Amino acid sequence: MEKILVIGAAGQLGSELTKSLSDMYGGESVIATDLNESAKSKFDYCQFKALDIMDQDTARNLIKNENVTQIYHLAAVLSAVGEKKPLFAWDLNMQSLLFVLEIAREFKLNKVYWPSSIAVFGPNTPKVNTPQYCVKEPNTVYGISKQAGERWCEYYFQKYNVDVRSLRYPGLIGYKSLPGGGTTDYAVDIYHKALAGEKFDCFLREDSFLPMMYMPDAIKATLDLMHAPSESVKIRSSYNLASMSFSPKEIYQSILKHHPDFKIEYHPDFRQSIADSWPDSVDDSCAQKDWGWQPDFDLDKMTEDILTNLPNFSF
Repeated sequence: MEKILVIGAAGQLGSELTKSLSDMYGGESVIATDLNESAKSKFDYCQFKALDIMDQDTARNLIKNENVTQIYHLAAVLSAVGEKKPLFAWDLNMQSLLFVLEIAREFKLNKVYWPSSIAVFGPNTPKVNTPQYCVKEPNTVYGISKQAGERWCEYYFQKYNVDVRSLRYPGLIGYKSLPGGGTTDYAVDIYHKALAGEKFDCFLREDSFLPMMYMPDAIKATLDLMHAPSESVKIRSSYNLASMSFSPKEIYQSILKHHPDFKIEYHPDFRQSIADSWPDSVDDSCAQKDWGWQPDFDLDKMTEDILTNLPNFSF
């Protein structure tokens, strides 16, 4: 019987992934953890424990006492926040991953999941259909930590046979949690402003194309990868993952089809330089070939789904 620990469960990805894991394995088999005790109210369908992953003694005891067999390690300082607190971001992102990998080696856990990001790429990376293997020179602390994390994941697989799996997420868009400090978060906030009848101030230029993905596709990809036979997982650093690419202008035009009076203004800030260092689009043919990845949503289908469901969702 699997016992799954989700670290950083209250974040944008964690909130929805934890629910899917509980639906799949049963709430008694899933432990959601988050730094804030107040997050408990989100997880009435599974176990919840407040946990600071940097408190390694407490985390170790939890993993041992609960007989954890899988860890989904989602806790991280994201790109925009990381640029304001670079040393803190590096310390949390790297030390927590190394702790999880060591625990997986020591306790012989069945599987570990750790998310990477398109932030591993940099200004010298090919920007269109960015390949799986290419130059990576990230210029944000978030991207540097993800690049280093990818190398550590592959190292632990090769040296210690730790079954660690990872995806390089594009920008993730969902309506079940609020933006969490990422450069692609404009594509979450814009729907909230449209439904509130407010003008949207965009912190990127109208022509800034970025790879994006709707949260249901991100959850699908994560579970597909984690349930794939070990021999099908050929890449142990992190897989490129793609769904759609669009600019702020294009998502605005998609929303206009439903809210024709919606207004937008563009006021690029420090996040523009972060976005400029990332790809316009990503080649995920390795994920397609190795474990059959295919997305379900395009931009207009996502927009319709969000605008239909968000008004009925309370935080």
